[in-house]
Amino acid sequence: MTDYTLDTRLLALDTATEACSVALLDQGQINAEFALTPREHTQRILPMVEQSLRDHQLTLQQLDALVCCLGPGSFTGVRIGIGIAQGLAYGAKIPLIGVSSLEALAEGAWRMHRAEKILVAIDARMGEVYWAVYQRDAQGAWQGKETEQVLSPQAAVEKMLSLDGEWMIAGTGWQAYPELFNGHPLSLRQGESLLPQAEDMLPLAYRQWKVGNLISPADIEPVYLRNEVTWKKLPGR
Repeated sequence: MTDYTLDTRLLALDTATEACSVALLDQGQINAEFALTPREHTQRILPMVEQSLRDHQLTLQQLDALVCCLGPGSFTGVRIGIGIAQGLAYGAKIPLIGVSSLEALAEGAWRMHRAEKILVAIDARMGEVYWAVYQRDAQGAWQGKETEQVLSPQAAVEKMLSLDGEWMIAGTGWQAYPELFNGHPLSLRQGESLLPQAEDMLPLAYRQWKVGNLISPADIEPVYLRNEVTWKKLPGR
């Protein structure tokens, strides 16, 4: 469990997948709201933020930072979340902290199952997954940022050939591509961390807050992993 200082206030929001969530760190405690809201992110996220602040009798200006999900995920969802976080941070004159959706899923697996070795796969459509391999170190930080990438299920299976032992799995990619379970020697444990949640972004953001890893709203950048040109070629884009 993360030991939060009582005077740190962070608010996290996420719209990167079909879920929409908000979580507030205040007085060392986290309060969160999570909902499955396909295609309703723009209607739901701001009321959720406002309600969270109202419940704690806080204003945006009283926060130390806003936390947003950088992706990867739905191209539109990532843009919505970052755009709203930018606007709120600009208005309140507070900094942003960016968090990976893949790392948030790993943190969720730790919260729910105390898993320390996690394979994350989010369905990226187009026959691919957003993929990462995380291991929790002795200080409670996740190692594996360099493994984040978009690849085919077969390529993910090839990645697993270089690993061994038992691993927890997280993300929607495992249900979308059952072939991820075959062709490798690993023992895979099913978990409940399927979609990133704002409450799991807060421990990650707090680590960044403590070392001063803050971002100006003007400088926040999404992480798509897939080349943006690919998205522009999709029908209707």
